[in-house]
Amino acid sequence: MSVTRILAPVRFGVLGCADIARRRMLPALLADPEVRLVAVASRDAAKARTFTDRFGGEPVGGYDALLERTDVDAVYLPLPAVLHAEWIRRALLAGKHVLAEKPLTTDHASAAALVELARERGLLLFENAMFLRHSQHEAVRGMVAGGAIGELRQFASAFTIPPKPPTDIRYQADVGGGALLDVGFYPIRAAAHFLGPDLAVTGAVLRVDPMHRVVVSGSILLHTPDGVAAHLTFGMEHSYRASYELTGSTGRLSLDRVFTPPADFQPVVHVERQDHREELVLPADDQFANVVRLFAGALTAGTGLDAHAADSLCQAQLMDAVLARADLVKAE
Repeated sequence: MSVTRILAPVRFGVLGCADIARRRMLPALLADPEVRLVAVASRDAAKARTFTDRFGGEPVGGYDALLERTDVDAVYLPLPAVLHAEWIRRALLAGKHVLAEKPLTTDHASAAALVELARERGLLLFENAMFLRHSQHEAVRGMVAGGAIGELRQFASAFTIPPKPPTDIRYQADVGGGALLDVGFYPIRAAAHFLGPDLAVTGAVLRVDPMHRVVVSGSILLHTPDGVAAHLTFGMEHSYRASYELTGSTGRLSLDRVFTPPADFQPVVHVERQDHREELVLPADDQFANVVRLFAGALTAGTGLDAHAADSLCQAQLMDAVLARADLVKAE
């Protein structure tokens, strides 16, 4: 699918002043010569001004006011997950291309409707599963395809973080949506990246905080049609861990810090086979800069990134299936 082509630089507006925007995405936007930051919107005018004082652009009071601007080609949307569907839809109806933080929405039906709306209007809608834009994952896929561990038998991944302050948005059921939508997204998406889109949910256990009524951690078991299993762990009541491991018929391969590596971090691939161990140091890479480059490049080329949209819909379907199959237990 083609999209309405934009001449460089792509003029960006930002809907919301989330921490991920401040720490990682706005610096990446500013560093790309094909992009220009035009405006930052917040319901709190002072917060918008704090961002524009640091990054440039014009502060805007309210998201609708930014969407009405004729000098904005695309919007970056780092709002809480529960607000994504509404504001992605409004942005598309306003004729804006959309780069949305993950998850695209909280359910498959709304994600599919938005992907179709973007297609009908010739607009690019892209879910920022930013970790997949890091070159380490393609290097690992190449090693597995090349037989480094034999035939793939199992995938395991964990993304866990320490508890957040009680006021953290992740504990707000009506806005943040809990740990499954936030940290659980990563290992599920990684499993699909390495095992393909035809994953089924074998089962899941999700721990629910009874006070806040949100999922705070869980374990998930998926499988491919030919029986390769994926064991996934996530949560926000643990020590920090961000890793995956692929086990094959002749060896195994593992990496740490796979989801949120700093731009200067050099990933290390650990390969173990019988009587053989090695560590391969991969190049550092900036996944946020790569996201901006991919998105802006698609707009200036007029391409739709259809494969990425299909991946987002697969992810949303898997998240729905996990919730449908899961046993919910109280986190005492």
